[in-house]
Amino acid sequence: MPNCPKCHQPVNAQVTTCPYCRIELKAYGHPGIPLHRATGEKFLCDTCTYHEDDTCTFSKRPYAQECTMYSDRSQESHPMTATHYSLGWRHSLQLWCQRNQPLLLLFGLIVVSLAIAFYASK
Repeated sequence: MPNCPKCHQPVNAQVTTCPYCRIELKAYGHPGIPLHRATGEKFLCDTCTYHEDDTCTFSKRPYAQECTMYSDRSQESHPMTATHYSLGWRHSLQLWCQRNQPLLLLFGLIVVSLAIAFYASK
């Protein structure tokens, strides 16, 4: 059960406002939209991933103290190292064949032409 950022009382994760201090906990009154708040005089943008990569379009940037799209860059995972797909050799061969169909058709045409030329020369 999370705590209220203002009064530090435990609150249900689905409530939109704190029942003790009435501070808004969810954005737009919707329980599915989290509202991130800065603590103290700090700004959320200082630690946000979107501010760092310059993709943020929030109007209060870089001085936002509340934001619904905040993404803490210190807790960001590294998707390139975390995601590793291992395909079997059959699936890999099937994908390679699908991607290189023109090359396979050209190779087949050359093999058939060489076979016809070989049998015609006998």
